[in-house]
Order: sequence, then structure tokens, then C-alpha cells
Amino acid sequence: MLKGVHQKLEAQQTPAFFVRGHSPFSRMVFFCALSVGIMAVDARFNYLSQVRQAFIAALHPLEVVANAPSEWYRDVQKYFSAHNALVQENYALKQQAFEHQIKLQRLSTIQAENDHLRSLLNGNIPIQPKAVLGEISHMGRDPFTHTVVVNRGSQQNIKAGQAVVDSKGVIGQVTRVYPFTSEVTLITDKELSIPIQIERNQLRAIAFGEGNNTLDIPYLPTNVDIKVGDKLVTSGIDGVYPSGLAVATVTKIQQNPESPFAKIVSTPVADVSNHLQLLLLELPEAKENNLAPPSPAEVVDHKKEGETKKNSDLRKNSSTEKKINHKNKAKTNAPH
Repeated sequence: MLKGVHQKLEAQQTPAFFVRGHSPFSRMVFFCALSVGIMAVDARFNYLSQVRQAFIAALHPLEVVANAPSEWYRDVQKYFSAHNALVQENYALKQQAFEHQIKLQRLSTIQAENDHLRSLLNGNIPIQPKAVLGEISHMGRDPFTHTVVVNRGSQQNIKAGQAVVDSKGVIGQVTRVYPFTSEVTLITDKELSIPIQIERNQLRAIAFGEGNNTLDIPYLPTNVDIKVGDKLVTSGIDGVYPSGLAVATVTKIQQNPESPFAKIVSTPVADVSNHLQLLLLELPEAKENNLAPPSPAEVVDHKKEGETKKNSDLRKNSSTEKKINHKNKAKTNAPH
């Protein structure tokens, strides 16, 4: 009997404690392919933008908590900064503000005179754009793009396309807007261009970012009137950047005998690594012409004036033709 029980136990298979499915490598390949497919479809049709904004809005409190230690450390470091340096900086700023006030007195007079002359010439007075103060939260995570993230979003009426400046000049342009933050693409990025003009001779061109903290001004001939040290400012013809804002300074001009174009390299005057505060300028609003249509009486008057002018022109032409015919007859009848 014991022998039979032993044989029955030997015939049974050992139970499997772990059920194995697909291998980890095959799972990794499947999910990688799925991720690449979703990213390609999203880049093509942009159908996950709302989902992305919802996730970013939901993760914003976690981002604030994660950035809290660095902000606390920054605040403590500012609090314990050197007292003598702050006193010297305060004295220098007071002196600079005093000099600027003297210049602003003359600027106000010139501005009033300019507005008066424009009104006499029926010219449009330039509109001063409004601005929203923002602060850089962190740099962009993509190493191949030059972007920063600011702590202002759609909740503060920020829109894509707004120009971003600081106290020195143009920084870039808002490219993506989220509920509480915005992504700013710097002017040194390869995907961004800005219309500029030379402050010295008002020559207009377009500057492109090179991706290495410099700007390039392509498609200009070798005999163009540009010198090293020329200041580049915004031309304002694109309707995004107000005219006259500082952009960059020309640092290098290379001329190749085999190329009809010159290689002009400039360095931006604004630097986001030196400070955190910046201004987001509002987009100019497109104003419609509020010209009232002409009245029927004015239309009739214009028609009458046109007919009168047309009849007078016909009379002048007929009289001119008669004079020419008379002269031709006189020449024909003249003796040879």
C-alpha cells in the first residue's frame, strides 16, 4: 500500500508558484513602440494639448512643493547678503535715478512736442504696450532648445506670441501658455527670428538665433553698411515687438570671397542668467477703421464732379485735335 501511494505522488507534477508571461524585454519594446507612436500622433495632430494642460495644472502644487526648498534657500541667502554691498548698490541706484529724472524732464518735453507735431501732420501716435511683471521659475528641460519657464500663465491673461523683455533688451517670445506658467523661447533659439534694424543707419533685416547664445543676420551682401559695435534694435514691422527695443550688438563680420553674402554675428544684450525678473508685453490689438460710409448726396456730388471733369477733358481733347488738324492743313497748303 505504501508503494502505491509513493507511485501516485511521483506521478503528480510540482505546482508552479510563479506564472511567467511575456519577457521583460518584449514588454519594454512594446511600450517603447507605443510611446513613440503616441508622441508622433500628438506631434502631428496635437490632440493631447488639453490633456497636457490638465496634467500640468494638476501637478502645479507638487511643483511648488518641490521648488520650495530652493526658494527658501534663495530667500535666506538674500536675507544674509552683505550689508555694505547693498548700501553701495542703493547709493549707485539713487544717483542713477537722479540722472534719469533729469533726462526724463527733457524727454517729456520732446515727447509732448512730438505728439503735437504728429497731430498737426495727422499722424498716428505710437501706442505704449502694457506689461506684466514675471519671474523665471526654471530653465527649459530640453537641452536642444533655449527656453525658460516664467510664473505667469493664462490665469494672468498671458497669450502665446507676447514679447518678453528685461531692463536691458529683448529676451524672447512666449511660445506656450499653461494655466499658471508660460514657456518663453529665447531669441538665441534656432526656431526664433526677430525683425531688427541698425540703430546707426536704420537698415532693416531679420536676425535668427544660432543656438549658441549668438544671433545671425543672413542674406546681406558683403558691401552692406554694418560695422562691429553697431547696436541692433527692433524694427516693429512684425506687430509683435515694439520698435526701438535693444536686441544685440554686432561682434563679428566675416566675408568669404566665394560667397556674395557676409557672415554677421551679434551678441544679445539681455542675459537671463544675471537676473530673474522680466516683463511680458501685451500683444497690440488690431483696431478696425471706424470710417463712416459716404452719404448718397456725397456720392451724387462725386459722380457729378467726375462727369464734369470727364466732359471738360473731352472738350480739351477735341479742341487740341482741331488745332492739330488746322496746323496739318496749313502745312499741306503751304507752297513748296
